[in-house]
Amino acid sequence: MRVPWLAVVACAWALTSGAACPASLGLCDRAPTLSAQQQDRLLRFAAIARRELEDSGQAVAVVSRSGLDLQRFGVRYSHAGVALKSGGEVTWSVRQLYFACDAGRPRLYDQGLAGFVYGTDDAAQGQLSILLLPPDEAAGLQRAALDRPRALRLVAQRYSANAHPFSLRYQNCNQWLIELMAMAWGATDAAPDDGEDLRSHAQQWLAAQGYAPRPIELGSHLMMFAAGFIPWLHLDDHPPEDLWALRIRTSLPASIEDFVRTRVPGAQRIELCHDDRQVVVRRSWEPIAEGCRPAAGDRVIPWES
Repeated sequence: MRVPWLAVVACAWALTSGAACPASLGLCDRAPTLSAQQQDRLLRFAAIARRELEDSGQAVAVVSRSGLDLQRFGVRYSHAGVALKSGGEVTWSVRQLYFACDAGRPRLYDQGLAGFVYGTDDAAQGQLSILLLPPDEAAGLQRAALDRPRALRLVAQRYSANAHPFSLRYQNCNQWLIELMAMAWGATDAAPDDGEDLRSHAQQWLAAQGYAPRPIELGSHLMMFAAGFIPWLHLDDHPPEDLWALRIRTSLPASIEDFVRTRVPGAQRIELCHDDRQVVVRRSWEPIAEGCRPAAGDRVIPWES
């Protein structure tokens, strides 16, 4: 289960207005019920994304997907992982961190691209982002992701969906990814082998490189209220001044993309979206407009095609 912490805030917000929480905010997710048409379209969407990866000639990419509707917080993407052409269970597996409900702890998980796309609460509309890296950075990330023992040593013992990016107390899925990227691109020869020391080394490198996740303005105390009831949501790793200001800093795909765009000249971005009419593919750092509205130069694939 990969629960975005803002989804909990959205749930609390919904309750105060008399609405219901999404079913996926139960203690353990159930697979969404999809119609035959929705399944077909998501499979076709994943196939288009897979073709983009194949056509890139790359063997690794950073991929992010949308989940719940979190636009009120300015968040389009909630979950990211490393797409690997080989080395996983299937071609173009996504290696990612997730929270294992039954075990009550984070785990590494390989998932086919179609399964990754399926991890959304809105099968009617969704987005996928692909970052393609220059050869040196791509090779480094591929080596780090395929070095499963070291990748596992970067996994924290405790999970928090809103984990602070510079604390060792917890970790979320996106934080594991950015720490893996740090080990891929940083001073890995001097890195220790112990998990917590390895994470500390990665975080120190990220701070030195200017990694600074955008603050999320909560606007109310609902987040603090929700944290007392959700086992994967914590606040004790966040600075008091942030909590008093009703804001949270945590690793989200947008912050990872900002970091890559700044630090890795030559990195490219492909964004795909789908709705009930079409799939739109854009090769640009400029995001596709809300509502999956194409612009000049975008590739548009009608569902009827």
